[in-house]
Amino acid sequence: MMDVATHRSRGRFSFAALGIILLTVAIRLPSLLHPQPIDSEAMYSVVANEIVDGGRPYVDAVERKPPLLFWTYAAIFEVAGKFNWKALHSVALVWTLCAMAGLYVIGRELFDRNTGLIAALFYSVFQPFWSWKNLAFDAEMLMNLPIIWAWAIAFRCGSSRLRPELFAAGAFLGAAFLLKQPAAIAAVPLGIYLLLPSYRASRSLARTNSIIQAAMLTAGFFAVLGLVTIVLWKQGILHDAFYWTIADHDVPHVFWHKGIVNTLTFVAACLPMVIGAVLACRDTDEIWAAKTAERTALLGLLVVSVIGAAAGARFYPHYYVQLIPPLVLLAAPYYAQIWSRRMQPPNWLLRPMVTYAWLALTVIAFSIKHWTGLAPRRVPSDAGRYLFTHSAPDDRIFVWGQTPEIYLDAHRRPACRYITIFPLTGYVFGGPIPGFDTRSRILPGAWTNLEQDFARHPPTYIVDFQPDLKSAQNPVKNFPILAKLLAERYQPVAQTAEGVIYRMR
Repeated sequence: MMDVATHRSRGRFSFAALGIILLTVAIRLPSLLHPQPIDSEAMYSVVANEIVDGGRPYVDAVERKPPLLFWTYAAIFEVAGKFNWKALHSVALVWTLCAMAGLYVIGRELFDRNTGLIAALFYSVFQPFWSWKNLAFDAEMLMNLPIIWAWAIAFRCGSSRLRPELFAAGAFLGAAFLLKQPAAIAAVPLGIYLLLPSYRASRSLARTNSIIQAAMLTAGFFAVLGLVTIVLWKQGILHDAFYWTIADHDVPHVFWHKGIVNTLTFVAACLPMVIGAVLACRDTDEIWAAKTAERTALLGLLVVSVIGAAAGARFYPHYYVQLIPPLVLLAAPYYAQIWSRRMQPPNWLLRPMVTYAWLALTVIAFSIKHWTGLAPRRVPSDAGRYLFTHSAPDDRIFVWGQTPEIYLDAHRRPACRYITIFPLTGYVFGGPIPGFDTRSRILPGAWTNLEQDFARHPPTYIVDFQPDLKSAQNPVKNFPILAKLLAERYQPVAQTAEGVIYRMR
């Protein structure tokens, strides 16, 4: 009888796990079938393609993300071929499943298999919350995977007092930082967790053991940073990498209205997880009674994730993706108790049948948003198609605008390192600021760099993405070097939906 019951339990578990995997595939199907880059994938892909073609990030193509992100994209394109968007989105699916596996491991380690499955389910449902842009293989999705597995290693039970595996956890956190800068903050609560008296008591450790373990975590983090620093130094781009990833990040304006709207949208879209996290904050709950150190650590991760999401003061929807892992891990134990009928729901909203229907409607609503959001973006830009048809494969182009996808649509390399024009215009990420002249923020020496790049590989075509003087944030006429160049050496050859295309005379 015991063997039969065990066999049935394993069968139910396998069926549930397979169902969650298939649901994840269905949720991400809009991206899997999408034939174009999604949102910021375009920026990362232009840099990655330059790497594939022998260029270097930060000097041949400027973007402000850390190098591991570009190397990851370049590795995908090196294997699958440049402009292979279905391969990129397939990797995003696998990346998501691996993050879900890490959450399952944490949930199982702290509680049981059902809790782990629910954590994986919640991540599958809520990671691409509401906006179609959250389906992108974005930096937040990238950094979540190593963060989750670092925490899975740290939460693992073991008898060793030295815990050498924490070196690997620190290495994962270092890798997360090299994918997106705010990920580094996730190391803080994990380091504090290793020093908590409740952590030492639960594992019968002395204070010296905790200090050694925290040092092991720190060593792994800095070992990865040191290794990448050597690689960047060998490539001759260490100074540029430091500038663009660390130094060139200020907060010229706080977009309060956008922050309020997007925060309320996130809370409403992810309310089941938010409710679970609120329940986890209650000191009287018995669920976390034997896991107080882990609950404290996860609440700390949630707090620092909120800080990381708000640090840029731009409040883009995809910034909130880094809040998903701590939320699902805090919420999953309660839903595991409620759905197994071992705990009475505190109110009717959390009754099993209500939450099942709620999650089903959430998946449907998100899917509708994703399909309808991506549908108009399946066709390459008019400017990109024109350039692809009328230029030679070795021609260089330059796009005046924050629109790197035109380089990809045209299958042409950029003529200038500035694949978006924020260093040349002082553009403020987050949106226009009424009455603020961004030219005061132009990067010193940026226009000299542009002229040098144009001298090395002159652009056969230049696309003015904002020719309408009434609505343009940065009309060409306000930038004499480019205006003179267009007047003397180029002539307009096409007017597209994106703007005017100029060809070298």
